[in-house]
Amino acid sequence: QVQLVESGGGSVQAGGSLRLSCTGSGYSFSRYCMGWFRQAPGKEREGVADIGSYGLTTYADSVKGRFTISRDNAKNTLYLQMNSLKPDDTGMYYCAADYGYCSGGLSPDGMDYWGKGTLVTISS
Repeated sequence: QVQLVESGGGSVQAGGSLRLSCTGSGYSFSRYCMGWFRQAPGKEREGVADIGSYGLTTYADSVKGRFTISRDNAKNTLYLQMNSLKPDDTGMYYCAADYGYCSGGLSPDGMDYWGKGTLVTISS
């Protein structure tokens, strides 16, 4: 049974940092593109960053220079280090997996597996 479990969300003030983790099980983690997505209240889900099996990354313009995605294939774990957080970063953060190479488009469509999300709240 495939599972993706996110953790690390919370409430912080603007300018603060959080580190999200996502642990996958039940599938060959290292063979999948892994991505972080987020959804703010009343908005569509959007791509934040993704990372291929060998570490090639893509970031949304809104998070470049502030967020860093990484993965540890030995631990089946995906990370998202979030610095200089802004109120606009508030939302539910999901990790997702897509077999093979990352498309680079950060689209939530076509991702094979999803976690249930972890909530990030940034206050001004």
